[in-house]
Amino acid sequence: MIISVASGKGGTGKTTLAINLALSLEKNVQYLDCDVEEPNGHIFVKPKFDDELSFGMPIPVVDFDKCDYCGKCGEICEYNAIVVIKQNVLVFPDLCHSCAGCWLVCPQKAISTEDREIGKLERGDRNGIEFIHGKLNVGEALSPPLIREVKKKMDKKKTVIIDSPPGTSCPVIEAIKDSDFVLLVTEPTPFGLNDLRLAVEMVRKIGLNFGVVINRADVGNREVHDYCTRENIPILMEINNDRKIAEAYSRGMPIVDLYPEFKDKFLALYREIEGRVAA
Repeated sequence: MIISVASGKGGTGKTTLAINLALSLEKNVQYLDCDVEEPNGHIFVKPKFDDELSFGMPIPVVDFDKCDYCGKCGEICEYNAIVVIKQNVLVFPDLCHSCAGCWLVCPQKAISTEDREIGKLERGDRNGIEFIHGKLNVGEALSPPLIREVKKKMDKKKTVIIDSPPGTSCPVIEAIKDSDFVLLVTEPTPFGLNDLRLAVEMVRKIGLNFGVVINRADVGNREVHDYCTRENIPILMEINNDRKIAEAYSRGMPIVDLYPEFKDKFLALYREIEGRVAA
């Protein structure tokens, strides 16, 4: 079963939920941290890393002995990553999406490719939890290709928990699509409600089964609860505001290590998800 944990905005407790769910299951779990711009799941899971892979994307390289400067490569590029100016061809690797259009359309076969590293994948283990995350290089803008690469390591024989990027844009959709269930984490505040609405619209358009977890549930107001009731959205878990949990988080300590009794609550959440996926 593939469970994605997402949120309409950052800082709502998405990673906290994903980590504690994984640690509560303990065995036969794979944790994929697809928040590749700011992966931090490893701080809490503390895996022993044993494998690192460089990840690159192909960018065009022009053979000026073959190029006749026809300009077809520049015409097909929607991102202006390759531009023909008189008797010269300029390539801007940071703008290239590796769509292959330029080297496929070149009549002179003057464009080959070379890989440009945009990030890394690291794999490790901790007591039955297989941990994999992507780390996008600083300054890189294209996270979906690295997210896809992390998901290629998915082992569907295990319970897969995906820690997705925050928001509702392309990286999130890349991370959560094909999931059996999406947990949307929110807070009972006006900002939380606004971003929850956007996240709900996103998962409904994709057609994914989902439910809501409310973090810091005893602060703010009841508008998130009322919204979920009106929209017939199940609230599967609520975690109250707790200074000790916040302090433990700042030290890289999961809730289940601080309060072992929480493990039963996360296992109950998992069983609830199982039932909804099977229904």
